[in-house]
Amino acid sequence: MISRFGAVPGQAEKGGRVAEVFELRAGEYRARVDRTGAGLQALTWRGRDLVWPYTRQSGPIASQGQLLAPWPNRVGGARYTFQGTEYVLDVNDPETGSAIHGLVSEVAWSTQERSEKDVTLRLDFPGTPGYPFPLELTAAYHLSPPDAPAPGLTVTVTARNAGRTDAPYGLGFHPYLTLGAPLRDLVERGEVRLEATARSRQPADASLLPVGDPVPVAGTGFDLRPPGRDPGATELDTAFTDLDRDADGRAWVRLSGPDHRVSLWSGPGYGWLQLFSSDSLGGELHRAHLAAEPMTCPPDALNSGTDLIVLAPGASVEHSFGILAEPPA
Repeated sequence: MISRFGAVPGQAEKGGRVAEVFELRAGEYRARVDRTGAGLQALTWRGRDLVWPYTRQSGPIASQGQLLAPWPNRVGGARYTFQGTEYVLDVNDPETGSAIHGLVSEVAWSTQERSEKDVTLRLDFPGTPGYPFPLELTAAYHLSPPDAPAPGLTVTVTARNAGRTDAPYGLGFHPYLTLGAPLRDLVERGEVRLEATARSRQPADASLLPVGDPVPVAGTGFDLRPPGRDPGATELDTAFTDLDRDADGRAWVRLSGPDHRVSLWSGPGYGWLQLFSSDSLGGELHRAHLAAEPMTCPPDALNSGTDLIVLAPGASVEHSFGILAEPPA
């Protein structure tokens, strides 16, 4: 099958082969979902990319579009203590000596439900030596047309503790919002505004681990509250919290360009937001896209316990976020 995103190997089930990529469509929206890691490969509106897209041939690069579980962000020293027992994880960020972005992004998920507008993927995660807590995970992707009450893409992740002991748990997602042209070029032309409904940020050390308590953003270059501002030369690899929410309980990030804006909302339970302006990426990727990462807890929550979810045996928890296109601000 040749999609509007290009040729996608294994797009449909043929001859008993399991689809590797799922295309969704609703009105002017199109999405592409990766069975590996249940990641978001692409999202478009009227043919425009709303997120930095990838294929399994080209990426993912820098965790683009990845689901982050059973913890988001990083675990300092790749070790933590939970209920009196120390656990050691693999270091997958050698520069900081941390374990980052969870354990499920390279695992093949199974298909639970499928339609033109929806796909639900499931993973029975058995645990690992460093995280010996079995989880049942589902990731439900749903596309709605522009005239729907909740237009665009909605992603709902459910986690159930399938083990016999308490399980520490956190969740995040790692899409990069894009306006088509590189962010650095739009900044140079004065054609971009960034808005995030966050009242505090988390200071961090050189390894991006939390230092002290969150501090107010008021009066600083990190104040992105409405009506937002030109991001200028501000470098972001920053965790924000104290998120203001609308009447539906959603916190927002909006990246506005001359023709449209890309908006990401985080539902209840996503109490943190990591913004990354891609300054540490090289070449053409340098400051090209903005990662906007809804998170249920801050970096290193497995150590600090801050907003860490503890799932009792059989207990479950659900979180949703979404991305849509809107008229320019």
